[in-house]
Amino acid sequence: MLEKFISNPNKVFIIDGLGAILSTFLLGYVSVKFENIFGMPSMTLHTLAALPVFITFYDFYCIRKKDDLGHFMKGIAIINLTYCCLSILFAFYHLGTITIFGWSYLIIEILILITLAIIEYKVAKRLIKRQHLTMAKAN
Repeated sequence: MLEKFISNPNKVFIIDGLGAILSTFLLGYVSVKFENIFGMPSMTLHTLAALPVFITFYDFYCIRKKDDLGHFMKGIAIINLTYCCLSILFAFYHLGTITIFGWSYLIIEILILITLAIIEYKVAKRLIKRQHLTMAKAN
């Protein structure tokens, strides 16, 4: 599977971007509409939904890039892990109000994002290595 992503890194950016759109919708609309079920205040949910909006634009910008995709891929892996940390911080900040459904959503999202970030990092590492080899051959 990793080889497919290395040969076509845009697939990773598309998957990440579509996931970010889904996260934006789930956090910014669904979770807010059912705030009492998830236990996090709407302001926090809107704040968490803002980062996936940025991630979506970043991913679709990267799809249009033709070079240096390894560094962009590494960047999105770092952004995704940062988002996970931010989500955990907000969850613990609202420890008194977050429900089991809120925790379940966040844990599932974090597990998916960590898996995706690992794939992104591995693909980035291989793309950067391939870019360095190509540059060395050109010299």
